[in-house]
Amino acid sequence: MLARLADFTVRRRRLVLVGAIVFFVLAGAFGGSVAQRLSTGGFDDPRSEFAKAEDVLAEQFHEGSPNFVLLVTADEGTVDDAPVAASGADLTRRLEAENGVANVVSYWSLGSPPPLRNEDSTRALVVARITGTDDQIRDRVEVLTEEYGKPIDGATVGVSGFAEVFRQVSDQIEHDLLRAELIAFPITAILLLFIFRGVVAAMLPLAIGAVSIVGTFLVLRVLTEFVDVSIFALNLTTAMGLGLAIDYSLFIVSRYREELAAGFEPPAAVNRTVRTAGKTIAFSALTVAASLSALLVFPLVFLKSFAYAGVAVAAIAGLSAVVVLPALLAVLGTRVNALSLRRKPPKPVDQGIWHRIAMGVMKRPWPIALGTIAILLVLGSPFLGIKLGLPDDRVLPRSATSRQVVDVLRTEFTGEDASALQVVAPDISDVGTGASADRAIDEYATELSQVPGVARVDARTGLYLDGQRIPVDGALTERFQSDEGTWLSVVPSVEPISAQGEQLVHDLRDADAPFPVLDGGSSAQLVDTNHALISRLPLAVGIIAVITFVLLFLMFGSVVVPAKALVLNVLSLSATFGAMVWIFQDGHLSGFLDFTPTGTLDATTPILMFCVAFGLSMDYEVFLLSRIKEEHDRGLSNVDSVAHGLERTGRIVTAAALLISIVFLAIGTSSVTFIKLFGIGLTLAVLMDAFIIRGTLVPAFMRLAGDANWWAPRWMKRIHDRIGISESVVLEPPPASANGTAAAAPTVSEPQQIDRVNGSARDDERVGTP
Repeated sequence: MLARLADFTVRRRRLVLVGAIVFFVLAGAFGGSVAQRLSTGGFDDPRSEFAKAEDVLAEQFHEGSPNFVLLVTADEGTVDDAPVAASGADLTRRLEAENGVANVVSYWSLGSPPPLRNEDSTRALVVARITGTDDQIRDRVEVLTEEYGKPIDGATVGVSGFAEVFRQVSDQIEHDLLRAELIAFPITAILLLFIFRGVVAAMLPLAIGAVSIVGTFLVLRVLTEFVDVSIFALNLTTAMGLGLAIDYSLFIVSRYREELAAGFEPPAAVNRTVRTAGKTIAFSALTVAASLSALLVFPLVFLKSFAYAGVAVAAIAGLSAVVVLPALLAVLGTRVNALSLRRKPPKPVDQGIWHRIAMGVMKRPWPIALGTIAILLVLGSPFLGIKLGLPDDRVLPRSATSRQVVDVLRTEFTGEDASALQVVAPDISDVGTGASADRAIDEYATELSQVPGVARVDARTGLYLDGQRIPVDGALTERFQSDEGTWLSVVPSVEPISAQGEQLVHDLRDADAPFPVLDGGSSAQLVDTNHALISRLPLAVGIIAVITFVLLFLMFGSVVVPAKALVLNVLSLSATFGAMVWIFQDGHLSGFLDFTPTGTLDATTPILMFCVAFGLSMDYEVFLLSRIKEEHDRGLSNVDSVAHGLERTGRIVTAAALLISIVFLAIGTSSVTFIKLFGIGLTLAVLMDAFIIRGTLVPAFMRLAGDANWWAPRWMKRIHDRIGISESVVLEPPPASANGTAAAAPTVSEPQQIDRVNGSARDDERVGTP
């Protein structure tokens, strides 16, 4: 198939390029507006108890979790002084009259309960809920912040709450990613110039990257007609589109130049490139897409969206690299080296740095392998203590106004009114009506108010503190009832997004309720989100492992190579995640990296990192192993094929890793903690894989396994012979040179055939018995 594709690409190269240009223009015209169609939400499991509680609150009670908070600070005196109290009451009334705002309560409207003011009575709270979809809430809170964040008579007002925090997080991420692009693109362009040693060649990855990114925008735009897609998927599209385009372009262009140097004319060189490197890229794109497709098993729209973007960008980048880029090379011919910088003639394969590294490792495979594994296990050990959480205001820099307000609430207020839990009872008919229902609610609210971590319980029967009921005006509690049911607001005294907040949810759910209840609120969201992610994680990992194993088996016809690749990837990623736990969860280097540790990692980020990093690791693994297999199939011994394969691909993989690391490191400069974690974590994963794994463990393991690297049971060999895709390609020899002799070609000589048969013995002679 690739041979036919290569022939078509060369013969119809101008038609292919015209088609690519038309596709790019149409994709840009239709997909360029995709950001306006994407959602800012999608972080919840719609089938969780938390989501069900939110739905019942909205539909039956017209209520919901509070997400808008005003912190009123008296300029002089206390919030009980007449001028400030009047201003506070007026502020509450004005907010109640706003469209799209509901459930407004304040220190002044509830009869001055202590949890709604600080200890010295200089500050008090107004709490409300902005209604609508995630996107509507984001738009509305921007207007309300501008209106209500102004000073009032006798006091200043600070704005926070989940809606404002999330808006500021989104704005900060948008600003940071724009800055990251301004940092990454110029540096990438300069590095491409030095790596390709030519202006023309350096522009090719950027062209393929542009097609991949814009094409993925088109795919996402079409998907928005059928499913919700998170706006954060655009971040992965840009990073992966550029990164994979660089990877694949490096591999194609380097192989094309290699074929030109061997004496082939441009059409033949393109043909040979597509039939060898093109096959590797096709399998690499499949493995990357498979890794990211595993995100589809999770119920969160946020993670599903990264699967949509990741699969699309991998497929388009791979297709562009084996169709559009070869057509460009066929048109350019030898002019691919135009505007070249001074290039040193390449060293013979057996004198290159990566060849020497491989031979050095294979002389002492046992100590190098064991030592490297020990280091990776030590680096990965902190991962055993990982704790998952959800983002809160502390992901923002300390200068963010919404965080400053929450910091005051955290230190000066005993309750977390803005993070109250909702205990929802859709139907209380089991306990009767009227007085009997009130008694059941009173007993239940009294019990809940004594649960450790509870500051106050608000119910239709009154307010409850430490088991004591405080009667209040019935007008303030009528919102807690409907014709069929009731609900209770449980204000925590512990940090909602924490281990204590999770324990509070478990304790509330363990309490003996007189009627069926559902628990909502941010702490319940944390518990249910962690359950949704962790319960499906084994399935996602299994999907990645099985698909990767099958693809590698179909490519190499071996069970040893896929198993080794999976083991090495797990070692590499465990070390990366161990480092991330040590840094971002435990707080080491927090001062240097400028973030606030919370004792947890955002639950979705490690999963997303795993899928992206695993895909990129397999990307590099396929590049290396395909060339090793090609050299081995040409007749080289195990040692020579490993050394030659690493030398042929080492520079390419290193360059690709450095370039994509620039992109991820630029993302890691973000001021938002979980984006910083994503960027720095992937930078470390890519560099560790490209240098430590490919430079030490791959040659060591390949040396120890010997010719068993390519072993598979007979029944699996028969399967591979029938449906597998061999990496061995019978290629024509290079043309005769001007003096009538054949140019140097990678043909199989008799000594090499002997090496192929007696590879282990010759390998032992060359590098020493391990």
